[in-house]
Amino acid sequence: MPSGERIFSLVFNFNRPPFSSMSSDPFASSGSAGASGSADAVIPVSALNRAIGSMLERSFPLVWVSGEVSNFTKAASGHWYFSIKDAQAQMRCVMFRGRAQYAEFTPREGDRIEVRGLVTMYEPRGELQLGVEAVRRTGQGRLYEAFLKLKAKLEAEGLFAAERKRALPQHPRAIGIVTSLQAAALRDVLTTLSRRAPHVPVIVYPAPVQGAGVAAKLAAMVDQASARREVDVLIVCRGGGSIEDLWAFNEEVLARAIAESAMPVVSGVGHETDFTIADFAADVRAPTPTAAAELVSPQRVLLLRDLDHRHAALARGFGRMMERRAQQVDWLARRLVSPAERLERQRTHLRQLAVRLASAGARPVRDARARFALVQMRWQRWRPDLVAEREHLMRLAQRLSVSQGRRHERASARVSELSARLQVLSPQRTLERGYAALIDTQSGRAVRAPDALKPKRPLTVHLAEGSADIVLADIQPRLSDEF
Repeated sequence: MPSGERIFSLVFNFNRPPFSSMSSDPFASSGSAGASGSADAVIPVSALNRAIGSMLERSFPLVWVSGEVSNFTKAASGHWYFSIKDAQAQMRCVMFRGRAQYAEFTPREGDRIEVRGLVTMYEPRGELQLGVEAVRRTGQGRLYEAFLKLKAKLEAEGLFAAERKRALPQHPRAIGIVTSLQAAALRDVLTTLSRRAPHVPVIVYPAPVQGAGVAAKLAAMVDQASARREVDVLIVCRGGGSIEDLWAFNEEVLARAIAESAMPVVSGVGHETDFTIADFAADVRAPTPTAAAELVSPQRVLLLRDLDHRHAALARGFGRMMERRAQQVDWLARRLVSPAERLERQRTHLRQLAVRLASAGARPVRDARARFALVQMRWQRWRPDLVAEREHLMRLAQRLSVSQGRRHERASARVSELSARLQVLSPQRTLERGYAALIDTQSGRAVRAPDALKPKRPLTVHLAEGSADIVLADIQPRLSDEF
């Protein structure tokens, strides 16, 4: 998004809550707000500028801006007011005294500089400005480019890989420090070590931390400490300063010496916001030299407290072990007996075994007899009684004979009844009463209707005493249905 469109979007998309609590503002039009809703609310200019300023500070991060100094003014309060410009545009800047007093130089009219600042809004005048936190000469940008190039190179080689990092020893036997003897950082580190771990010896490997050829000297001290193997952990440190002052810790020779060190290395260079190549090459990066000393030194008070706890736990464990041993001795003492008593116990045991052997020999016989008696009893129980069974069969035969006789009588009576009913319904009886049955000789069916009679058609007449074949010569229509 172009810068003009971005600022426009930021101004018209600020949060609404700052204006929602302004009902007491004498300049707000309550009537219009109540009638039209929040979209028509009237807000004062100060609230608008405040919202725009808050949005700018949240949206734009800290950024380095380069340009030429113009209209530089140092106020009596110590604040710096100036503009930074190039051929196309300019931006008003303010650097407050708390930041300005740490600047390494005072800019002059026409100087080309780089400032690190945050985009803000000066609310009283509604002007956009840059709140400057740091200033440096333009040449420092080239150093930063060299820093990034070397960092990318060493990172590509795997010099900063996490798997290369080593853990710091929890209880170092000796601590080494690579720094200048005149550095304030050395005093801070020694003070911290004497306060936290006065029992740990400290060895200083002196080397200058600023000037020409410093990186090679620092690397030589790191190599010397690694070769002598007289410390368990090494601190490489110096106090804060500009990028030029810290540049020795951005040299490749020192980074490789730190990475190849035989013991873990803690880098404590500059302030918390300062990052160097040595920080990335070291096993642990501390924000300050004091913090580096705190990282490598166990706190003596905590060690003594832990030692007391362990001593108490050891004493309790030893006491419990002695109690268990005493109990075991008492148990073993109860098991000790004289030889005579032991022989008597063995004789008693042999007598018991003899009794058990005798009883064991008689037991199978008793068991066999008991099983035989049980089988005999069960056989007697299930043995059949032939006399009773024979009487039972005779009774069943008598019942069968009686039952068959009765069944024969009932069947004979039923046959007689059905024969009588059959005689009543027999066709022969009907013929005997004077009727005759006409059968169509061709189809074999009985003639039932006069329409079925045809001249010259052969018929069979069944009578009571026989049958005869006839042929109809002629058929006369019946005059009346009555006989």
